[in-house]
Amino acid sequence: MATARKKAATTNEPTGEARPGLRILKKYPNRRLYDTQTSSYITLADVKRMVLDGIDFEVHDAKTQEDLTRSILLQIILEEETGGVPMFSTNSLAQIIRFYGHAMQGVMGGLLERQMQAFTDMQQRFTEQTPGMPFTPEAWTGLMGGYAEQSKTLMNQWQEQLKNAGAMFPFGVPPTGKKP
Repeated sequence: MATARKKAATTNEPTGEARPGLRILKKYPNRRLYDTQTSSYITLADVKRMVLDGIDFEVHDAKTQEDLTRSILLQIILEEETGGVPMFSTNSLAQIIRFYGHAMQGVMGGLLERQMQAFTDMQQRFTEQTPGMPFTPEAWTGLMGGYAEQSKTLMNQWQEQLKNAGAMFPFGVPPTGKKP
């Protein structure tokens, strides 16, 4: 298993700038991953451990230097989703897919990222405020119920603001297809 050393400084291929703490993994055509810091081959389980340990890394194609980090992370999610209790329902996955190619795709990605960060921050605060208290899934569900309602309320407010903005600044071509 890869060791969790966080002090390596390597080159970030796209910018060429040194980024302290960045660990570079190379993916070879035989689908093997190579950790340049430990000079050893690693598995997806090792990469998952790096994510859990908060280690900053990138995965590059060994031949083209293309950034494959997202692809590897999606592969880990796929394994997690198929190998146990899934996090995403079929309906939620279908809804995510529907946003691809939609005008709101970028907005949705940012929204999901902010929601996940808010959830992580809230979880950390609860844990810090109640040291030693074990939180069961049921307890978290109860605590998060209010959070989900707040999120829904904020989304509804956001949708209203978009409707109002659309009424003030109409976009597009009139229904007749003729330009004004």
